[in-house]
Amino acid sequence: MSAPDIAPVVARGLTKRFQNFVAVDHISFEVKRGEIMGFIGPNGAGKSTTIRMLCGLLRPSEGAAFIAGIDVAKAPEAARQKIGYMSQKFSLYNDLSVTENLRFFGGIYRVPRAELAERIRYAIDMAGLSGREDALVSDLAGGWKQRLALGAAILHRPPILFLDEPTSGVDPVSRRRFWDLIHDLAANDVTILVTTHYMDEAEYCDRIVLINQGRIVAMGSPSELKRTQLGGDLLLVECDHIGQAIHVLTGAPGVRDVAAFGNALHVLMASKGGDGAIRQVLERNGIGGVRISSIQPGLDVFVNLVARSAVNGAAP
Repeated sequence: MSAPDIAPVVARGLTKRFQNFVAVDHISFEVKRGEIMGFIGPNGAGKSTTIRMLCGLLRPSEGAAFIAGIDVAKAPEAARQKIGYMSQKFSLYNDLSVTENLRFFGGIYRVPRAELAERIRYAIDMAGLSGREDALVSDLAGGWKQRLALGAAILHRPPILFLDEPTSGVDPVSRRRFWDLIHDLAANDVTILVTTHYMDEAEYCDRIVLINQGRIVAMGSPSELKRTQLGGDLLLVECDHIGQAIHVLTGAPGVRDVAAFGNALHVLMASKGGDGAIRQVLERNGIGGVRISSIQPGLDVFVNLVARSAVNGAAP
């Protein structure tokens, strides 16, 4: 197979088996220059395994991966020079200071000595750690640690960046700030593939690969998936006795899915115009305070696609 020159990241029929277990099952996709591609799915879906194959850390059982036109299986070291990688587990050294960690990773990435001080300064500023250069990493809060790890991953200014669940265990405010940094990098033509099991982070990506059980369930921008993949009509149902309402509506005619969202329900109907039937079912079962409105799909689309693939078998 010849190396394609269309996109910085290309997967073609990428597959990984561990004895009888298929972790990644013949997936294909491309990531464009300056694009943020999100790999979204539950734990164990195959996200991290895919990234490790793209980085040359795991050899595929079948298929091929190309990084900047380089066949990763044939030239893993050359491919790794083009990428920055941040793992889901914090990868810096807690017993070293902020600057000592960055200096160490600058050496690992072979950053030219004449440029190292400038690169370290940039990483510190990006992480918001100015004035804390000598602090031990063990003393930093989780959000600062993750931003520092991102700074270390881009010390050598890679054109391609792989982030493997970078916000896992980080508080919501720090997660939002981390994503601001990711968008800044993409605006400067860095190609980014990021894995996450947080469905809300799908909204921050240019395109999404939704993966479950090692196979691609759907692919497209968040707006495309919401528009084309959910199907039916999504209703916000507010009423008394939410628990009883879920029981009553589950399996009711025309209802495809029911889920609790805060103090209300999201009810996915097979077709539009089902709000009158929902009201009748609830009131017939003694449930009052019913208020129903049609809403635009949000995270429901991704949850629904994963659930559907688990029942029917994921299909690329």
